Amino acid sequence: MSAGKQEPGSYYVGVDVGTGSVRAALVDQRGVLVAFADQPIKKWEPQFNHHEQSSEDIWAACCVATKNLRETCWDKAGHFFDLPDFLSWKATGVTARSLCSLVCKWTYSADKGWDDSFWKMIGLEDLVADNYSKIGNQVLPPGTSLGSGLTPEAAKELGLPAGIAVAASLIDAHAGGLGVIGADVRGHGLVCEGQPVTSRLAVICGTSSCHMGISKDPIFVPGVWGPYFSAMVPGFWLNEGGQSVTGKLIDHMVQGHAAFPELQAKATARCQSVYAYLNSHLDLIKKAQPVGFLTVDLHVWPDFHGNRSPLADLTLKGMVTGLKLSQDLDDLAILYLATVQAIAFGTRFIIEAMEAAGHSISTLFLCGGLSKNPLFVQMHADITGMPVVLSQEVESVLVGAAILGACASGDFTSVQEAMARMSKVGKVVFPRHEDKTYYDKKYGVFLKLVEHQKEYSAIMNGD
Repeated sequence: MSAGKQEPGSYYVGVDVGTGSVRAALVDQRGVLVAFADQPIKKWEPQFNHHEQSSEDIWAACCVATKNLRETCWDKAGHFFDLPDFLSWKATGVTARSLCSLVCKWTYSADKGWDDSFWKMIGLEDLVADNYSKIGNQVLPPGTSLGSGLTPEAAKELGLPAGIAVAASLIDAHAGGLGVIGADVRGHGLVCEGQPVTSRLAVICGTSSCHMGISKDPIFVPGVWGPYFSAMVPGFWLNEGGQSVTGKLIDHMVQGHAAFPELQAKATARCQSVYAYLNSHLDLIKKAQPVGFLTVDLHVWPDFHGNRSPLADLTLKGMVTGLKLSQDLDDLAILYLATVQAIAFGTRFIIEAMEAAGHSISTLFLCGGLSKNPLFVQMHADITGMPVVLSQEVESVLVGAAILGACASGDFTSVQEAMARMSKVGKVVFPRHEDKTYYDKKYGVFLKLVEHQKEYSAIMNGD
């Protein structure tokens, strides 16, 4: 059943009685279907190949379908939740919303609350009614304890004790940032040891990637989401950059190559993942040069699914320059390397936009599936010129979620204290500064690629 907002005027009901259901629609004077409902019709089979239906049941189905046109999946809705808040509600019965969900995914302001004019502008002013009860009128910082904790029903379903603390939630990427960005880095030779936490950038890299930077004061970065107050770390403003496809792009490039079946067979024979095999193959073919230098003539622009940050341009496409006729395993490995580098150049592009706006970033903290790939990590270090910190626990999103629970339990006085105690440094990867000139040149080509793409678009779309 679906419906849109209806303007005053005349409407007409059409009813279609089919074999399996009654379908009803509300149609305006322009012939536009503005609401729809259906209701199943019962069927009986008293013996093989004999089918019966009830006229009374058909009439009842007509009545139900028609009534449902008057009360729409809009009028009946009690609450509209973002997923983290829905899960919190299921666990506790509390309808309070997380500040993270509302400021990052909705139009809520941490200091001003909801903006009535916005809902009126888009024709959803009914959401303002009853003190915003459907979209949230109690908004809590992440880590705040919700109600009386886990309900008996939820406790039984989860296999946990009733009443244990449940925290106001975070979006998954934000939980990953929380799980890594506050780690105690003493003794690792990192420049950020003597710097505020605002010098750290959390990069949550999996199918896509998010770049989380925080600041004491709001910083507006063109093409980067935010600033959002207390959306990740309480008391700090959050800017969120991102790349629409990263792990997915690497899979796309590798699996679509003619040599992929050969790669798959050889990796399986060695009991390795295809990426572990590619990394070792690159070490074999690089000879005396650094592995990154294998792409001197091959360059990739990675926006195969548009650009999220810092250009915020969904029309952009992917680009590859430097292809040859050969399609052997060496070519696949080098294309894979060039794709990984392109993603790292995209991170550098985002960092430069953030720094131009006022951020000061010195260290990357990586988590997510791609952080398990040593080539991906080293390329990010080399291309950004910054050390990369990897968490002791690879599943940093889960650690971040547990940090919220720890705060809700009362075992820590603040999210920051829990971050410092529960986030652990696992490994630090430093950049090869001797390769800086090479990567600066490739970055220059990287920026030229998008410049040229825009020129091509202007030519094709011009008069």
